[in-house]
Amino acid sequence: QVQVVESGGGSVQAGGSLRLSCAMSGYTDRVNCMGWFRQVPGKERERVATLYTDIPVTIAYYANSVKERFTISQDNARKTVYLQMNSLKPEDTAMYYCAAATRALEWKCSQGFDADFGYWGQGTQVTVSS
Repeated sequence: QVQVVESGGGSVQAGGSLRLSCAMSGYTDRVNCMGWFRQVPGKERERVATLYTDIPVTIAYYANSVKERFTISQDNARKTVYLQMNSLKPEDTAMYYCAAATRALEWKCSQGFDADFGYWGQGTQVTVSS
């Protein structure tokens, strides 16, 4: 089992920045794909960014809507994954979820289908005001 806990959400004005953190525990050595997703009420959950690891290679993938603004990364111990969000827009307002997948194929991690992620956090709210 893998446990996932997000933190770092909050309220910010448009143009501001936030950094979300995702702490993993449990059988983390089996995790090779981490993802950040977001969801607003009444809409489907969407992939924001995913990170595929095949030591020593790490590859990041982003939704078009956040490219050049958001950065996904992980610490050296691969126990915490971050989402640095810059130039935030009101349309970035959502509940943000962190998820982990074990033994994932790279192409699946790049696509970020949420059905492929077996472990999810409770979410952290991000609100961007105009």
